[in-house]
Amino acid sequence: MIGKIIKIISNDYTIKLDNNEIITVKARGVFRNKNITPLVGDNVEIDINKKVIDKVLPRKNELIRPPVANIDQAIIVTSCLNPDFSSNLLDKMLNIIEYNNIKPIIVITKYDLLSDTNYIDNIIKYYKRIGYQVFINNQIDEIKKIFKDKVTILTGQTGVGKSSLINRLGNMNLKTNEISKALGRGKHTTRAIELYDLFNGLIADTPGFSSLSFIDMTKEDIRDNFIEFNNYKDKCKYRDCMHINEDTCEIKTKVQENIILKERYDNYKKFLEEK
Repeated sequence: MIGKIIKIISNDYTIKLDNNEIITVKARGVFRNKNITPLVGDNVEIDINKKVIDKVLPRKNELIRPPVANIDQAIIVTSCLNPDFSSNLLDKMLNIIEYNNIKPIIVITKYDLLSDTNYIDNIIKYYKRIGYQVFINNQIDEIKKIFKDKVTILTGQTGVGKSSLINRLGNMNLKTNEISKALGRGKHTTRAIELYDLFNGLIADTPGFSSLSFIDMTKEDIRDNFIEFNNYKDKCKYRDCMHINEDTCEIKTKVQENIILKERYDNYKKFLEEK
């Protein structure tokens, strides 16, 4: 029988089966010999009679911090104020999440506190145009719809309103207090990761990426995960154009024409400098 690991405590693996039954099993000792470490989020084959995991099925992605597998989407929570909106941080999260084969969804909080929304409105319009889902935090009914049949994590810097967002989602089959405490805990605190039911999907009780860096990513990876660049790169003079110093670069032309957001292109250049 197939199931998904939703919690791991020591050698006890809590599994949600395809029929939604919850059981606790052990892992076969052979996993250790094969250097296989089952993670929360893994899809596994279970021997129901022996109550053991027979096989860990192939993963579509895997994160180290937090240690979780098969994430479908990451909600990037970013605020307009306190802390101020940072396109640099948003673009870094988008780039790393895209690289990990996870769908990013942007939720902008504290929008109602702005005296002038023009800048943020233009940001929202641009990111939507290049293909991202973007919500502001009062679009609760719309946000609720994105969880169905998905495994979701939330990420965002301290103070952006992750806990408030979870609480505003309202009456749900979710241990809200535990989630809220988890999202607000210190970044160096460790605890078991667990997947909870949420609007016919699953959400991880983790604040998401505890470390945001381009480790294991090449400069080319960073370039290729600026998704709007891919619409124009074939028109560059050089196939391996990095869109920095090359002549006849279509990306730089689109920046000059205000088709590619200059702020995002500037972030791209900064990211390459970090490598």
